[in-house]
Amino acid sequence: MTVHPKLQTLYGLKFHPFRPDVPIEALLATPTVETFLRRVELGIADGGFAMVTGDPGTGKSVALRLLSERLRGLRDVVVGTIEHPQSRTSDFYRELGDIFGVSLAVQSRWIGFKALRTKWSEHIAQTQLRPVLIIDEAQETLPAVLNEIRVLASKDLDSRQLLCVVLAGDARLPERLRGPDLLPLGSRIRRRLVLDYASRDELCTCIDHLLEAAGAPALMTTELKATLAEHAAGNYRVLMNLADELLAVAVDRELPRLDEKLFLEHFQPAGRPKAAAKKR
Repeated sequence: MTVHPKLQTLYGLKFHPFRPDVPIEALLATPTVETFLRRVELGIADGGFAMVTGDPGTGKSVALRLLSERLRGLRDVVVGTIEHPQSRTSDFYRELGDIFGVSLAVQSRWIGFKALRTKWSEHIAQTQLRPVLIIDEAQETLPAVLNEIRVLASKDLDSRQLLCVVLAGDARLPERLRGPDLLPLGSRIRRRLVLDYASRDELCTCIDHLLEAAGAPALMTTELKATLAEHAAGNYRVLMNLADELLAVAVDRELPRLDEKLFLEHFQPAGRPKAAAKKR
C-alpha cells in the first residue's frame, strides 16, 4: 500500500489512516462485531443465512471485510462476493459460475442450477464445510434473485443447506424480508448483526486504533479526538471524512500535530458575519 511521501516525512505514517482502503489490521472489531464473526465461523459447517444491517456509516463494510478475511484464513473455506447485486437472475447465475468456477450453459438455468449444487455438494463431501457467499447492498437485489438463492442453497426438502449466505444492507433489507414475497427467506436468517450509531467513546477508540496501526499514535491531541467524535454524530464515515480533511490541511501547512485549534480554524461556520466595528 502506497502512502504520500509527506505523510511519511511529517508524521511517520505507514498508510493513510482515514481512507476506506486501510489494511485489515487497522480495522477495529467491536465486541458486538467480534461475537457475530465467531457465530458465522462456527456456522460454516451447517450453512444457512446470516444478515448484517445498519444505516450508512455504522460499520457494515468494516464488518464484512473482517468477516471475509477471517473466513478466507480458514482451511478449505471458499468465500465468494457478489459484485453486482442488482443483476437479473440470468446474470446472477453467470456471476455465481464465475465465482465458483462452474461453466454454465446460458440457454438453460436448470443446467446451471444442477451444476452449482453439484459443485457445492462435492466441496461439502470433501471438507464438511459450506462455501460462503457474501452479498453487500442486498437491499438492491431483486426479489426473484433472493428467492432463487433460497431455493438454490436448499436441499433434501429444506433439511440441508449447501451454502452459507451473508446478506448485508441498510434498513430497507429487513423491511423487504418481512414482505410476503420474501418472508420465506427472512424466516431463515439464523444470525443477525444490527449495527447502530457509535458512542463518543467508541469513535475515539476507533481513532486510537487506526493511528496506532498506522504508526502515529500521537498524531492527534486527546481534545481533538473528542471534538471529532462529538461532531461525527455517531457515524464512522463522517468521522473519517472530518479527520481526512483535517489531515490534508495539516499536511498543507506542514503542522507537527493536529489539535483542536486546527479544527476550530478550519470548520468555523461559514457565512457568519463578523462583529461590526464600532463607529468612532
